[in-house]
Amino acid sequence: MKEYYEFYCPVKLIAGSSALENIPFELELLGVERLMVVTDAGVREHGLLAIIMDVFAAAGRAITCIYDQVPSDSSLAVIDEVSRLYRAHHCQAILAVGGGSVMDTAKLANILVSTGSDDLMQFAGAHNLTQSLKPLLVIPTTAGTGSEVTMVAVVSDTVRQQKIAFVSYHLFPNAAIIDPRMTLTLPPKVTAMTAMDALTHAIEAYTGLAHNPISDAYAVAAIEKISQHLLPVLDRPSDSEGRLHIAQAATMAGIAFSNSMVGLVHALGHALGAVAHLPHGVCMNVFLPYVLAYNLSTDQARIAQLLLPLTNHEVYAKTSPNQRAKVAIDAILQLRDEMYARTGLPRTLQECMTVSQDQFDEISQKAINDGEIIYNHAESDIDDIKQILQDAWDGQAWRDRLNKM
Repeated sequence: MKEYYEFYCPVKLIAGSSALENIPFELELLGVERLMVVTDAGVREHGLLAIIMDVFAAAGRAITCIYDQVPSDSSLAVIDEVSRLYRAHHCQAILAVGGGSVMDTAKLANILVSTGSDDLMQFAGAHNLTQSLKPLLVIPTTAGTGSEVTMVAVVSDTVRQQKIAFVSYHLFPNAAIIDPRMTLTLPPKVTAMTAMDALTHAIEAYTGLAHNPISDAYAVAAIEKISQHLLPVLDRPSDSEGRLHIAQAATMAGIAFSNSMVGLVHALGHALGAVAHLPHGVCMNVFLPYVLAYNLSTDQARIAQLLLPLTNHEVYAKTSPNQRAKVAIDAILQLRDEMYARTGLPRTLQECMTVSQDQFDEISQKAINDGEIIYNHAESDIDDIKQILQDAWDGQAWRDRLNKM
């Protein structure tokens, strides 16, 4: 039992099949008349931005300006560009429509326009931002990052080839709008990789050193929703109810890890993404079972408890207590195999076309210096990291060892 913990989530959640229609009212409550929309080209191309513009038109409101060129891996230069456009149009608030890159871009641009600074790096790290920001509303379209309810934003430094994290209570959006219409057009592979990002958030929040009873509740609920609804949604992408379940799971997982942090899977994922330029969800999918197996020596009891939300009561009851952790990892392996069969989502480093074993030294060094690693249950050094990378390269030899446990 923890003697002390903190839990905080000030984000207003507006969820359901008609959630978007509430945005004009929320802006009125905030006193916002001049609004900037930040999004990406894919959101516009898939007609999602048109849905939002129709909502504004029906409410007799206008959008002041739109920036729709946020890349999948945003950079400091993009954030500077967004902030310049915001200032040029004298906007009062930002509406971010997109995935993690879009939401993080909006968060960080909001720092610049709210503080009047042009030097974002002075706010990098934990709690170096100490003032409130202008209103920010977010509409996630990928159901994975959880950025809509976190105090974290990450951006790429393309010069140093590394991810830079910003953490502050002032980075929480004012409101998050969860509407299944925003994920209906998400391609199956992207649906799978973003859901695995959310699943990893929930699992690391639950098994990490900083977990607490409240974050546990959100994490378990997220794991259960993803386990029950991900494969059916991949088989029937137009399933609006299933899409809403997964979107809610991503938000729950975001609330969980924003209060209990993540661990070694994310440290490895940040490093691999920086070196091999892979989508974050792919990195999470690749590393999750290998890190859980690595943590078995120190965290078997918590990993064993994952079996129930990952499967069902019948499987949990039939599995002996000393085998539940291993069977929980097996359930994740089976889920990955099912997703690979449906979407081709990589399960090993060897299946990732931009990764080579020659990169392992650089990936290991970046991972060992990643701040998330301190919340992992088992300690690790460079050699441990390299072994996990080697296990994740092929997977079969590691899987044989796991089966013998």
